[in-house]
Amino acid sequence: MQGAAPFTHQHDRADFRTLPQQPDIELYRAHIRSHTFDPHSHEGFSLGVIEHGAERFRYRGSQHLAGSGSLVLMNPDELHTGESASEEGWRYRMLYLPAPHLTAISGRRDWNFPEAVCHAPATARQLQGLLDALWHCDSKLAADGLLLSVCETLRPHGVGRANPDEAPHSLARAVDYLQACFAQSITLGELAATVNLSPYHFQRKFKAHFHVTPQQMLMAVRLQRAKAALAGGMPAADVAAACGLADQAHLTRAFLRRYGTTPVRYQRQVLALR
Repeated sequence: MQGAAPFTHQHDRADFRTLPQQPDIELYRAHIRSHTFDPHSHEGFSLGVIEHGAERFRYRGSQHLAGSGSLVLMNPDELHTGESASEEGWRYRMLYLPAPHLTAISGRRDWNFPEAVCHAPATARQLQGLLDALWHCDSKLAADGLLLSVCETLRPHGVGRANPDEAPHSLARAVDYLQACFAQSITLGELAATVNLSPYHFQRKFKAHFHVTPQQMLMAVRLQRAKAALAGGMPAADVAAACGLADQAHLTRAFLRRYGTTPVRYQRQVLALR
């Protein structure tokens, strides 16, 4: 779900959306020049990045200044304000993540971010990319992987206690499931059930072992099958449907990112050699 926040100042703009099948996880992006936010709070963690300009806000009894390249990390239910600290205002992105989700995704409980503002340009760029990818994400499995990456990116800035380890696992069963069902819409819960783990614990184990998320491995499997189908002469539009991709444009974008060429060009070249 997406929407826009109304403002009385014509130059101010804010949009929000929720994640696929996770309506309690909200994303927010805005460019504010004139609006001043009254004291307010959020139920979950407010995790974000200042992309341009600067913001001034009051939080936990102190004034804070967050400029471009800064992380903004607020704990749940903490009152805070917000106003521009530069002529051009400030452009930023936020993720509003309920505490139980942060615990489940990260495998750590009792999270606390002691510093509301951290000037960390490299981490800010990384977080900005992840939040942008989440904004355009239309798959729950992909969103779950991106959320794990957000938690890993912000782990050095937060404090939390590790959860006790869970059941033993055999990740090979999950890979077999991906190979067998690559053309279907696969959920994290289905994959986790193959190895008797909770979804997010499974995802952490999977990424620690394979160094990719389940969604990234699924896409790799789909593109491998797509290459084989293209080499066999199947039309690109049919290949996309057969491999679980939305359409030919989706196949083309994914193929180009991974192989440096388009499916049609790849097919033309391999068939010309026969």
